[in-house]
Amino acid sequence: MDGSETGWGRQAEPAPRWRALLDRARLGRGAEQAEVDHRAEEAATPPEQLPRRTAGNGWSGRASAVEPSSELTYGAEPPYRVGATYRVEPAYRVDPGHQPEPTYPAEPSYPAESTYRAEPAYGAEPAYGAEPAYGAEPAYQPAPEPVRRDPERHRGSASVTESRYALLDDGYRHEPPPVESRYALLDNGYRSETYQPAEPAYQPPQPLAYQPPATAEGYPGRIGSARVEWRAPAPETELERAAGVLRRELGTPRVLAFANPKGGVHKTTATVLAAATVGSIRGRGVLAWDDNELRGTLGLRAGSARHARTIRHLISDLAQIEILEGETLLAHLDDYLRHASDGSYDVLAGEESPRFAQRLDQFTVKRVLELLRRTHDVVCVDTGNNVESPNWRTVMQAADQLVVTTVPREDAAFSADWMLDLLHEVGMGELADNAVTLISCPTPGRTSLQDDLERHFATRTRAVAVVPYDPALETGSSIEYHQLQPESRQAWLKAAAVMLEPFAR
Repeated sequence: MDGSETGWGRQAEPAPRWRALLDRARLGRGAEQAEVDHRAEEAATPPEQLPRRTAGNGWSGRASAVEPSSELTYGAEPPYRVGATYRVEPAYRVDPGHQPEPTYPAEPSYPAESTYRAEPAYGAEPAYGAEPAYGAEPAYQPAPEPVRRDPERHRGSASVTESRYALLDDGYRHEPPPVESRYALLDNGYRSETYQPAEPAYQPPQPLAYQPPATAEGYPGRIGSARVEWRAPAPETELERAAGVLRRELGTPRVLAFANPKGGVHKTTATVLAAATVGSIRGRGVLAWDDNELRGTLGLRAGSARHARTIRHLISDLAQIEILEGETLLAHLDDYLRHASDGSYDVLAGEESPRFAQRLDQFTVKRVLELLRRTHDVVCVDTGNNVESPNWRTVMQAADQLVVTTVPREDAAFSADWMLDLLHEVGMGELADNAVTLISCPTPGRTSLQDDLERHFATRTRAVAVVPYDPALETGSSIEYHQLQPESRQAWLKAAAVMLEPFAR
């Protein structure tokens, strides 16, 4: 049979249902409707009578409609009748020679697992037992006891061997093996219900309760609520304020001119001690220059005479030194300077020969001051006694701060007062008004004349500073700042702060 005709030349039974489904999938809904119309037309046309034949496919006579059977099989579909509705698979009977495919039962090799039981093969391995080197101390080793099981908790368990996945069984725990594992400390405090140590379980030490500190009476003190008190900082003393002024930045290098036309009024002493005081606070960058047109003594009273060079030698090589910069300039200029014993300041000594005074003209003094400004922050200049000399006037014009030195004597005070008038006459009245009057006491004690001088110069200058008598200065020898009495050093610290206070930032 080819599936379309029988041996008698008539139509065979319709194609199986899978072919109808295949045509429907390939041709769509139209093919299904065409097939329904075709079957309805065949049903309306009566088939011709054919002779009965018993051979062939086992059918005798003409096929008749088959009623639905209670046994539903996947056989061939019967022909559709006119007006009949489409029936699903049970309406078609299969060819007697067609054997329906059996159902697909589950293969014996895939049986459904009944329960998830711990397999004996995954039991605790004896290799993880406690080793002698890492075992617990004998004091904490529990005595072995027979394992007792809870029948209600472990009912239905097929094996008593503990699984290695026991911690994942939602809290279900088997009895631990007799030998304690080396990883017992990592089990987060796991203890089996049946584990009963022979000795009391080890209790870790508990933190001690906080004991409040004992009071002076010996009883524990009671801690009250925290209390924060704001205390105002201690007021700054006058000495601390003066030292703070000297440590500040000065903006640009400053020139302090110590002047009084009369001799013996402590110009050289004031120049050396002012440089020593400022240098002791700032540490470096301070210089004292003896600019006396006659023979000065600053180089003898200050600094260590490690060489005999003076301002004359510096001026001879000034052209070669001026073109240098930075560290090279400092290294070459150091060959012409002397240093204090403590290294707090430098000294540029004056020339001892009076004939050299003719070479200190206005232009040369300006060049020397400009060179010293490049290497030092504070330059203290001891001016001479000749107010008509070019170098005296040049230093006054270049000075940032004028310091009028005097002693409590009438002639010294008169000379200082006359100099202030002269500065007003030559157009330097602002320098005179902003000057600081420094009164040095050559003898101990305080006189009535000193009070009069303080009141007088307070009206002519910006400030008045008084430094006391000190025995270390009476001999007129080398001046050592650290040899002064504490009262003298404090007085010079205040006086130096007054001099530089307008420039401190």
